[in-house]
Amino acid sequence: MTTDILIAEDEPSILEALRFVLERAGWSVQSVTDGDAVIGAVRQSQPRVLVLDIMLPKRSGFEVLKQIRADAATHALPVLVLTARGQAQDRRIAEELGANSFVTKPYSNVEVVAAVRALLGSRTAVSRQ
Repeated sequence: MTTDILIAEDEPSILEALRFVLERAGWSVQSVTDGDAVIGAVRQSQPRVLVLDIMLPKRSGFEVLKQIRADAATHALPVLVLTARGQAQDRRIAEELGANSFVTKPYSNVEVVAAVRALLGSRTAVSRQ
């Protein structure tokens, strides 16, 4: 079964809030709480969008994003980087690594839903087996 959105977030309150908002918007959601778990979860659940925190335990979101973009099976996955680190340098690095969108915490629920909706709308057709 394909998941609409995979959330990679280690802060329980933020994860729960994101899950609630995105499920309320009508999407199926799965989550992981550390950087090492992201790639396996992406391969298993084949999400349509990845919401990726930068500051994750075990492996940073930057490292995860770099690996996703280097893998032919996952390189086209739309990635929304969600982070408390709103510095221009973090945004630049995320963009250079191939992030499709970038939202800084604290965020509004409307902003996150709009960013995910835009990514889902802009995704080109990809065969799913």
